[in-house]
Amino acid sequence: MPSDAVFYQAAALCLTYPDDDFVARLPLLREAAPQLREFTDHATVTPPPELAAHYVRVFDSENRHSLYLSRWRDGDGDTRRRGMSLVRFRDSYKAYGMEFTGAELPDFLPAVLEFTARTGDTDLLTEHRDCLARLRCRLTDLGTPYASVLDAVCATLPTAPTSAHR
Repeated sequence: MPSDAVFYQAAALCLTYPDDDFVARLPLLREAAPQLREFTDHATVTPPPELAAHYVRVFDSENRHSLYLSRWRDGDGDTRRRGMSLVRFRDSYKAYGMEFTGAELPDFLPAVLEFTARTGDTDLLTEHRDCLARLRCRLTDLGTPYASVLDAVCATLPTAPTSAHR
């Protein structure tokens, strides 16, 4: 598996609920993805119940730190627009012969990171670069170690194209 694929898979795991499987994988994650060491080092020394409670406080609080990318672009009010965005995510998965069957919606950032790891296609991440940047800023302002995961993910994406004036 190419190093980018390993990184994206590790980032996906870091942004999921920290259950016992996650805690057991921490040493492997730490070695496989050095870009995530700030977070994995924190997770290694944090008692699992505290780590889980922090995850819930950060990501389950009124969508201010939502891991659902279409919420950043479409909000919750425009259900038609958000529904169309979710179809776009599903279509991207289908284009690679993948069926999205997770309990989460297809725009869930860990699912998008896992898709990127499996396919090498960074289009969904790049397309939502501004959403990721806003989430990263909010996590940084909150002072959570999860901000370092978003820092690392954003660092892998090409910079936004600038419009040239003629």
